[in-house]
Amino acid sequence: MYKAFSYFCDMEILDILIIGGGPIGLNCALEAQKNNLTYLIIEKGTIVNSLYNYPLYMRFFSTAEKLEIAEIPFISTAPKPGRQEALEYYQGIARQKNINIHLYEKVLKVTKENDVFTIETTKGKYSAKNVIISTGFYDIPNFMNIPGENLPKVKHYYTEPYPYAKQKIVVVGSSNSAVDAALETYRKGAEVTMIIRHSEISKSVKYWVKPDIENRIAEGSIKAYFNSEITEIKENTVIFKDENGQTNEIENDFVLAMTGYLPDFEFLKNSGIELQGECLNPLYHPETMETNVKNLYLAGVVCGGKDTHLWFIENSRIHAELILQSILK
Repeated sequence: MYKAFSYFCDMEILDILIIGGGPIGLNCALEAQKNNLTYLIIEKGTIVNSLYNYPLYMRFFSTAEKLEIAEIPFISTAPKPGRQEALEYYQGIARQKNINIHLYEKVLKVTKENDVFTIETTKGKYSAKNVIISTGFYDIPNFMNIPGENLPKVKHYYTEPYPYAKQKIVVVGSSNSAVDAALETYRKGAEVTMIIRHSEISKSVKYWVKPDIENRIAEGSIKAYFNSEITEIKENTVIFKDENGQTNEIENDFVLAMTGYLPDFEFLKNSGIELQGECLNPLYHPETMETNVKNLYLAGVVCGGKDTHLWFIENSRIHAELILQSILK
């Protein structure tokens, strides 16, 4: 069982409060444990909530050893672990290490006074000398902002292909999530059309999947419009402009808008963190991960602003160690 620590609500001052219970948040907690610091994770969903909401059959680009935290072995039966194996690994660590974590509790506000942070949540208030924000980016879709985007048939999250069998599907985007959705729904009998703003499938698509989608497009099994953009979504059709600037309207049952996701920039700004440039990159020191607010740190994907492909589990595991070194100094 996870320790409830209800007395934290009585404003005992923690050494560290961690916002977000993903892989990097867990790694920060393990570093705090190792250094005998009092800490608590506040997580709005379940443990590694973003991974839980990934497509059911998703496989990582990274191999298992590159997803490991705290030198705890990640045993996988396949070269590239899948969603379920990752859930078992990270949730298993939370159980085995008895990590102090509050689940299904959302942080609303972080303020600072006299070197102590007050963290307000949906269930109470906490105090801490240091705060680590490790909230990822999976909660806020990157909306297209076009008419009809709020229709029930438009989905910004994709889990599995079965609901789309024998349906006319439009997949928006050309990244890993879009390609996976297109291939999986096609193989379950959907009539798939991809609307892609760029001139080709994204170079970041997993190398063992990219030839598959390109071959399906080349043979005509999946229709793809490159250099094109949706302008309106209607109840039974989708309207888009193609690369020649011509307006097209096609029949449609569902739109899978795999347009990416964004960090909660309002939460970062309200916490006092400066955001810079077009990508709204949060200001932090790369050697300590400390933001412009003293003793307020960032860890993981949230560090990249709108550039959500900059950081991932494999290359942000080091953030926990950098932060704890800074705190201990």
